[in-house]
Amino acid sequence: MTSTSPRHPRTKRKALAALAATSIAFAVLTGTAATATAEESAEAGQEQFRPQFHFSPEKNWMNDPNGMVYVDGVYHLYYQHNPEGTRWGNMSWGHATSTDLMHWEEQPLALPQTFDDSGVAIEDIFSGSIVVDETNSSGFGTGDKPPLVAIYTSAYTQDHPTHPGIQAQSLAYSNDGGYTWTKHEGNPVYDRGSANFRDPKVFWHDGPAGAYWVMAAVEAVDHKVILAKSTDLRSWEHLSEFGPANSTEGIWECPELFELPVDGNPDETKWVMVVNLNPGAVAGGSGGQYFVGDFDGTEFTSETTVEPGTTAEGTPFATFDGGDFSGWTVTNESGNEADGPWGLAPAAGTLPGQGPVKGTIGAGFANGFHGGDWPVGSLESPQFTIESDVINLLVGGGNHPHVDGSQLGNEPPAGTTVFDFELADGENLLGSGWEATGDFALDPARSPSTTSGEYALGDKRVNTWEGGPLGDDNTGTITSPSFTLDGDFASFLVGGGNRTDGTLQVELLVDGSVVRTQTGANAGQMTWQSWDISEFAGKDAQLRVRDEATGGWGHLTFDHLVIGDEPSQLRSEETAVNLIVDGEVVRTATGRNSETLDWSSWDVSDLRGQQATIQAVDQNRSGWGHLMLDQIMFADTSVPSTLESYDWLDWGRDYYATVSYFGTPDGSRIMQGWMNNWDYANDIPTSTWRSSMTLPREVVLTSTPAGPRLKQQVVPQVDEQLDVAGAATRTDVALNGAVDLGLSGDVVKLEVTLEPGEAQRAGITVFGDAESGTRIGYDAAQGRLFVDRTNSGNVDFHPAFASVEDAPVALDDDGSVTFSLYLDRASVELFTADGMVTITDQVFPNEGADAITAWSEGGAATLRRITVTPVTPTMWQEPGPVVTPPTATATAAPTGGATPSPSATSASTSAPTSTSAATSTPQGGSDTGTPTPEGLASTGADFPLAAVLFGLALVGGGAVLGARRLGRRGQ
Repeated sequence: MTSTSPRHPRTKRKALAALAATSIAFAVLTGTAATATAEESAEAGQEQFRPQFHFSPEKNWMNDPNGMVYVDGVYHLYYQHNPEGTRWGNMSWGHATSTDLMHWEEQPLALPQTFDDSGVAIEDIFSGSIVVDETNSSGFGTGDKPPLVAIYTSAYTQDHPTHPGIQAQSLAYSNDGGYTWTKHEGNPVYDRGSANFRDPKVFWHDGPAGAYWVMAAVEAVDHKVILAKSTDLRSWEHLSEFGPANSTEGIWECPELFELPVDGNPDETKWVMVVNLNPGAVAGGSGGQYFVGDFDGTEFTSETTVEPGTTAEGTPFATFDGGDFSGWTVTNESGNEADGPWGLAPAAGTLPGQGPVKGTIGAGFANGFHGGDWPVGSLESPQFTIESDVINLLVGGGNHPHVDGSQLGNEPPAGTTVFDFELADGENLLGSGWEATGDFALDPARSPSTTSGEYALGDKRVNTWEGGPLGDDNTGTITSPSFTLDGDFASFLVGGGNRTDGTLQVELLVDGSVVRTQTGANAGQMTWQSWDISEFAGKDAQLRVRDEATGGWGHLTFDHLVIGDEPSQLRSEETAVNLIVDGEVVRTATGRNSETLDWSSWDVSDLRGQQATIQAVDQNRSGWGHLMLDQIMFADTSVPSTLESYDWLDWGRDYYATVSYFGTPDGSRIMQGWMNNWDYANDIPTSTWRSSMTLPREVVLTSTPAGPRLKQQVVPQVDEQLDVAGAATRTDVALNGAVDLGLSGDVVKLEVTLEPGEAQRAGITVFGDAESGTRIGYDAAQGRLFVDRTNSGNVDFHPAFASVEDAPVALDDDGSVTFSLYLDRASVELFTADGMVTITDQVFPNEGADAITAWSEGGAATLRRITVTPVTPTMWQEPGPVVTPPTATATAAPTGGATPSPSATSASTSAPTSTSAATSTPQGGSDTGTPTPEGLASTGADFPLAAVLFGLALVGGGAVLGARRLGRRGQ
């Protein structure tokens, strides 16, 4: 056995002091000074988006919950963790403990990434589970107490001497209650020779077939759950396979199989198979589906698998089966070699570089993937008269909805063009009255740039990547000559990186002060933005491009400043099918970031007799920047969505890798998930940490007309944190437009009963201010409850973030809908239909945005009751009595390599798997690359984005913080 030295706890103050001293020394030696952001400078727990009653690590990256177990009165939450950075990499198991699932104590790293004797990473520690081995069947126990055994995925890097690129299942054990761990000498214990075999969840089964351990793991890209059995946890025998079934887009991950009584009756039980997947969830991107059925000790049989191939009844308008587009007007991008996006005729199937297309009917369909995600264009039908009540259509591809008021072109608003950067060849900005500092002053000929910045107007623009010699690592400012603000709005095109700390932004200066700012969206394409400058009418101003950012997306692009009396019109980035009447979009549908086409339905009964066209629009060049269309049918009734007919753990965007705790009291089934989505996980706008866990939920099986289904509620321990004395209630509030309720709160529970009445839509807004808010409401026409975060604050950090999540929810017999909400600084967890439907979403509100208001659209509604109850924070508080672990020590077997020494330098070499289309971003996130077609990549990682290499930066001899109450003050 190779053993690492014990990790002696230091207080946070000492660790931060050491880091600060090192930073100061570096600044003195190099003549540079680090600029700390407001969030990075804030005390842990006081950051703008830091949750107050959800678990988040004090610092660095977190994803899937792992090894959740209850033992000796303590809940242990382990999790995928990068101990060296805020993005995915260096995968290890972090660890936190709690006695009530609310107050969490972060512990030292539990299972670190494995290195060889040269300090090279040879094994990442991917997801898995922990069991209490009551009978010591494994033989790992050494005393009277049973050992804890972790079963995890060894994701071997290409540098591993015997298993390069393989994923196999391994063991570690603990004899001190889960605080220190030893990796088994005989690892791996279950190896199928696969690059995508991962995420084991193990339980003890005692049934007619015998008593043994059962493992559920996945062959991720094959959409299969592998079941195996063992009597000692060390040797495993294959039992059976489950899948593919229901949603098979993307990859399957983090499975679980468990038994539950139906309606609490122990004599009537069913088995539940949970399968997380990415992408392909009901809201797009990551999510979790489940199946209900039976398990005989060998095989799981689902009773809820939905058979594919629903055909709509009605009159066909367009089936695309005739070999051509039959009168449709096709607009492809000029000069595109593949005649993209639509090609010259309907596609017969999957195109080169595209993931497998499913859900089409007949011989052909409109496929906007000719040439990949890059080309843009439209496809418009001949005009027709609406004579049916419903239009049904199959839609697939990217989830980029139509935005009202957007333009398909890229026209600037009316006004005076102040700067268009179209200087004569040989001229540069510094010779035209502009001033530059830092790297941008080194070679004036670099500005303006003629490259990058998609959708720039003309040939030239500002590009801080090109403005100096260092690409994304260029730093400095570029400041314009003075100009007069003689209009109400300043409009411009901006693209490039997103920073919320003031290090990467366009600034408007009036009287030398910054009065307006705008950052990019981590995107190569430039978008129109406008500032309301009416309060500065007649004043002189300057424009400054500030770039103090380095690393990926550490640059900005800027073009075409216009001063006028109207704001700019947003350029559409939709992948949408639109119904056009009198030149206006009256109905619309988009894909779900999926290559599986699914039914969308438009109720057009109110449009009977009117002339219309159907237009398919592909205006998006980024990930999932394509659209597919098939089987447009005129009908009397709508066709249900196939994807929505599956059973989902949650209908929101941010509930993934959800599994349950082993050994919970009274046999309750408590599940907890990662509150994030791989579509944008690495880019959420937190600084010193990334991601939180959802609230733990107790799940039960309850009878429904369709059979037993899962019902969820937050664990009752949360009720102990409710400040009932501080609650505020409003009743019978008439709504006819916007209504100020005089309520506020950002760490609260809301209980709402809403009667939509005559309104088309009605609801409440949370995390609100004068400019933004998250809308939770009911769409009466659609019969759906929704969470709309399209204007929720910071939505520009990633193009996939702004979205509306909704679920079908029937009104009660009295015409009302009731739901509960938990708000925690940067998240919304919604429960409705007695826990049968949940929606979980992250949001990133403007600073100070905490207003709670109500509204209705298209008629009157009634807010029957709303109660807002403060939640007492459980995190980042002064500690009380806590569980004190022994001094943390980690040991590893020689066959697994040495654990990292304080001087070791590591880099994770495994890359992620994905079926999502993506635009390559070489040169540290620059937009200068060419699009990469989507497709499966069996590269052996635990997340579906490009793997990021992280080096250890160990200060002061590799000190590690010991066990701590998160955010302990006064250390």
